[in-house]
Amino acid sequence: MLATIHGERTLTELDFVRLTKLTADNAHSPALADLLDAAEVLASREVPADIVTMNARVEIEDLPTQQRQTLVVCYPGDAEPTTGLISVLSPVGIGLLGLKAGDTARWRTPGGEAAARVLAVVFQPEASGDYTT
Repeated sequence: MLATIHGERTLTELDFVRLTKLTADNAHSPALADLLDAAEVLASREVPADIVTMNARVEIEDLPTQQRQTLVVCYPGDAEPTTGLISVLSPVGIGLLGLKAGDTARWRTPGGEAAARVLAVVFQPEASGDYTT
């Protein structure tokens, strides 16, 4: 189940470096490698507050069902899907990372393609002054 990467993505320099290391340690993540190759990389202090960065809390709306939920894109060791902590290596995590509020994330599931709109970035570490998490 690979994520489909549509359009431009924005990553912080720190996220880019950490995720590049993660792909080197985990050869089973070609979708993340594709995202890293296509992303625009900005200094953490320059990333707009409406971008989904690592450890950002985002409100999304499933397009087919219009169900809303709040998720946090996190590193695999911190993932707890039942509590909304979604691994960046998951199709949903890769689908959301680097998008901005208003964008649509798309990813593949066993049943086809799924899609959700990013309604809001509720919390972003960089917007709160945390440039090292």
